[in-house]
Amino acid sequence: MTTVKNRTEVTQFILLGLTDDPGLQLLLFIIFLLIYIITLVGNLGMILLILSDSRLHTPMYFFLGNLSLVDFCYSSAVTPKVMTGLLIGDKVISDNDCAAQMFVFAAFATVENYLLASMAYDRYAAVCEPLHYATSMTRSMYVCLIMGCYILGFLNVSVYLGDTFSLTFCKSNVVHHFFCDMPAIMALSCSDRHVNELVLIYLASFNIFFALIIILVSYIIIFITILKIHSGTGHQKAISTCVSHFTAVFIFYGTTIFMYLQPSSRHAMDTDKIVSVFYTMVIPMLNPLVYSLRNKEVKCAFLKVVLREK
Repeated sequence: MTTVKNRTEVTQFILLGLTDDPGLQLLLFIIFLLIYIITLVGNLGMILLILSDSRLHTPMYFFLGNLSLVDFCYSSAVTPKVMTGLLIGDKVISDNDCAAQMFVFAAFATVENYLLASMAYDRYAAVCEPLHYATSMTRSMYVCLIMGCYILGFLNVSVYLGDTFSLTFCKSNVVHHFFCDMPAIMALSCSDRHVNELVLIYLASFNIFFALIIILVSYIIIFITILKIHSGTGHQKAISTCVSHFTAVFIFYGTTIFMYLQPSSRHAMDTDKIVSVFYTMVIPMLNPLVYSLRNKEVKCAFLKVVLREK
């Protein structure tokens, strides 16, 4: 990174974490451990389930498998370090490790942003153009959409990282957060960060609202199409294909907009930490549960695997 010379005075950061209370730290460690185990089992289990059952080899489940992979990756970038800090009090992270954590988390979170938009388009094609679905959502089409999500995610995070670490860090190295989040790291800079903050806000705004526009337009057309369906069974089937995705969208964008689309001067660190726990740890745990509990095909595939093992 060409900006290394600007931050030689700070070679490591100290993450304050969530609390200094030893009793509360142990409780949080147990809670986060359970959340992380559920996240690993849920997301990796979903991926293996989709790979093992040929009935799930469809565009919708291809997107869902990648969503599970993304949730696993960005949760794993943050949660193990947080648990280590709670258990043994290791709150020090080198600048390189901090940059790596920031890169992995932001990259896969941005990929998820575009994945949710791609999944909305897939639901639009399935509900509104069912007769043309096989021709519109071909294998090459959904593979290109997935590749586009990853390319956009990693290109964006390269800009984020360069924008953050182009700043000079020569004041305190104490991060008022439990992981290397961009607003928290930017707050430590001793140089003028106004332009850098604007770059972060504008780029994040573009990513979020571009994806949201695709999602909203898709769901408006889906809603209009559902209203035209006269069959009660047709209504229920159309709604059931969308409700899980819509739930995931609401949870993801609600927390993301709260965190990143406000100037750092308006950030309340304690509030940010609570919200950050939700989108770094809870959302990756919830997504596979939301999709599996409301999806008959996933339930059937799971029962098939269980019965086969018995």
